[in-house]
Amino acid sequence: MPDLVSIAISNILSPMVLFFALGFSAALARSDLAVPEAVAKALALYLMLAIGFKGGAALSEQGLTGELVKTLAAGAGLSFAIPFLAFTLLRLTTPLKIADAAAVAAHYGSISVVTFVAGSEFLNLIGMPFEGYMVAVMAIMETPAIVAGLWLARRGDQSRPAAGGTKTTGKALMREILLNASVVLLLGAFAIGWITGTEGLAAIAPFIVAPFQGVLCLFLLDMGLVAAQRWRSAKGLTAPLFLYGVYMPLISASLGLALAVLIGLGHGEATLLAILSASASYIAVPAAMRLALPEANPSIYLTLSLAVTFPFNLTIGIPLYFAAARIATGG
Repeated sequence: MPDLVSIAISNILSPMVLFFALGFSAALARSDLAVPEAVAKALALYLMLAIGFKGGAALSEQGLTGELVKTLAAGAGLSFAIPFLAFTLLRLTTPLKIADAAAVAAHYGSISVVTFVAGSEFLNLIGMPFEGYMVAVMAIMETPAIVAGLWLARRGDQSRPAAGGTKTTGKALMREILLNASVVLLLGAFAIGWITGTEGLAAIAPFIVAPFQGVLCLFLLDMGLVAAQRWRSAKGLTAPLFLYGVYMPLISASLGLALAVLIGLGHGEATLLAILSASASYIAVPAAMRLALPEANPSIYLTLSLAVTFPFNLTIGIPLYFAAARIATGG
């Protein structure tokens, strides 16, 4: 437990999270600190490209095996399905608007890379082996939740026309979602990373590897500014929303564990699939929502994922999911 506490503290006090806190507190204090809109959009596009490309390269390095294909399919299925459950629970228990509920749901269907890294380190510390292909599973779970969240937002808001100003039909809806800039860039970069593999990654590593953490700090600084600005005009976190940030990861982790047992994963892999299912994105999905669903309120989806679910998973969730996976898999 002391090792887990150290991991939790080091991640919560990481530069990325602290830059989000800086932006949030600066905006609350009404500082004139600001990130130009064009720069903010460029940062979001960079993150989409880097995350997609590195995920594709990781998948290329692992190679396709039967077990990997099953686990990838399970991860993608969870990422797409969880937002529908998350959206339904939000609409039943909170007064969130459709766009806000869809954005939050997308965050809880996608994954947190930092939470996954913390979970992997936890397993390493206690000597629990796990397959390296779980990195590829993590990568493939980024995008389906974004697609599901955008579908929920567009389908739920029938008053909003599809691209081109025409009435939204099922075909037009899927076309708008799949051709959305963030989805195209994520999937396109993932495909290019898969095709070019580790050699392609090495060729552009100075662009998408070394600067990634610094760009992420700037992005989260901007998101902190935006979240606090919206926070001042919003009611903030209500008790039902706060509770949602705690019970939703428990529900998602249970779904991940059930599917892990169904496809025959071991203790370590089942733990990581539960952690991925339980985590909530604060990098890829905020970037996508900033581009694709600007009417959604960042003070809701970012505060829930980053200020409630993220620390809960790091401090309580990871050991809880590990213990549950041991019971479920007989490990």
